[in-house]
Amino acid sequence: MRVIGANWIVRLGRLFACVSLALLPVVAQAAEEDPWEGFNRAIFRFNDTLDTYALKPVAQGYQAVTPQFLEDGVHNIFGNLGDVGNLANNLLQGKLHDAGVDTSRVIFNTTFGVLGFFDVAQRMGLQKNDEDFGQTMGAWGLGSGPYVVLPLLGPSTVRDTVGKVPDSFLQPYAYMEHVPTRNVTRGVNVVDARANLLSAEKLISGDKYIFIRNAYLQNREFKVQDGEVEDDF
Repeated sequence: MRVIGANWIVRLGRLFACVSLALLPVVAQAAEEDPWEGFNRAIFRFNDTLDTYALKPVAQGYQAVTPQFLEDGVHNIFGNLGDVGNLANNLLQGKLHDAGVDTSRVIFNTTFGVLGFFDVAQRMGLQKNDEDFGQTMGAWGLGSGPYVVLPLLGPSTVRDTVGKVPDSFLQPYAYMEHVPTRNVTRGVNVVDARANLLSAEKLISGDKYIFIRNAYLQNREFKVQDGEVEDDF
């Protein structure tokens, strides 16, 4: 019995050694992408608590009392404003065709779509793009840098954090002199964005911090590469 027990201990030791060796690349990659994990987790807990007790209930209430057509219209208006940023970044990346699509979307949705309330451009086959200055810098060859969780703003990277500065000048808030209007507009935008994420929460499993981190980094890489991401396997 002692011999059998000793053999099992040896086998278990070998098994744990193999598992540890297999996990080394994963651990090394996580450490490389998220060297500030301790700080990031603290900010994540702060953001998650604020979201749980404030932003999420407001978004749920907004979604509950707002008719679907009105919710879609408000979302379309902010999407129309976002097409200005898409246009600028597509030009910076040399994507002239996509920039032309962005221009057409802004023109048609602002005029025929009543300031973007109706996404008529989508019905015309003009698909919406999703570009920002973080992606532009990535297209220029700049690495993403470490993962970072920003207070209130959530997941980001060093590159994407820097990119938020020029992107802010492509948003209307900087040009709104009437402070109450600016604050209300920004607040509605935040609530609208949060309401659109409510259904996606069902996909979260396991460690919420790791799930969101990995999803964010993979999604950003996918966008920077325009969907042409090589499979690791």
